[in-house]
Amino acid sequence: MQFSPPLQSALLIQRYKRFLADVVTPTGETLTLHCPNTGAMTGCATPGDTVWYSTSENPKRKYAHTWELTQTQQGAIICVNTLRANILAKEAIIEQRLPGLAGYSSLKSEVKYGDEQSRIDFLLQAEGCRNCYIEVKSVTLAENEQGYFPDAVTLRGQKHLRELMSVAASGDRAVLLFAILHSAIERFSPARHIDAKYAQLLKEAQRKGVEILAYKAELSAENMTLRMPLPIVI
Repeated sequence: MQFSPPLQSALLIQRYKRFLADVVTPTGETLTLHCPNTGAMTGCATPGDTVWYSTSENPKRKYAHTWELTQTQQGAIICVNTLRANILAKEAIIEQRLPGLAGYSSLKSEVKYGDEQSRIDFLLQAEGCRNCYIEVKSVTLAENEQGYFPDAVTLRGQKHLRELMSVAASGDRAVLLFAILHSAIERFSPARHIDAKYAQLLKEAQRKGVEILAYKAELSAENMTLRMPLPIVI
């Protein structure tokens, strides 16, 4: 995906109230950005980091600017807009850049499914093939070159794992796709030290037939592409 119009840069002053961040532009102007990330954003929101933001032309928006990327003072680039993970995954699936998810003729988004009233991110279908249910998760937590999910306890994520296990038990394909949106991450594991229950469920899900994939995005202020598989240690 390409950013159009191009992103603009500023220095981060602070993130606060979860959904807001103050930045200062190269001209010295202070702006308040919308932060589309409900997570802890550990390592992604250090004052003094470079922020890359988009600007909406919608006059009804209270905050016209959206925080898209962080460039840390160590040089890592991180996509903090969690909505971009699904966009990147959908683009990669349609362009058949994810080999295990190629060959389907139909892609539907936000389809209701499961006993816990969930919505699957993507449902892939093709004549003569099992339905393929795909849940996408955005990964931005890094410790050295190790990526982790989640960055906070996630009851919603635990529910999704239970739903995917039910899909696999029914005979359809169940896929959990971790979109790695941090340039420094080279391998992925569940964050057992943050959410032990999620890590336990992920291991159980894999044992029961849920397919676990991790693909890393190429990130820049101009465009982003999900394309590179990473090793997974459950």
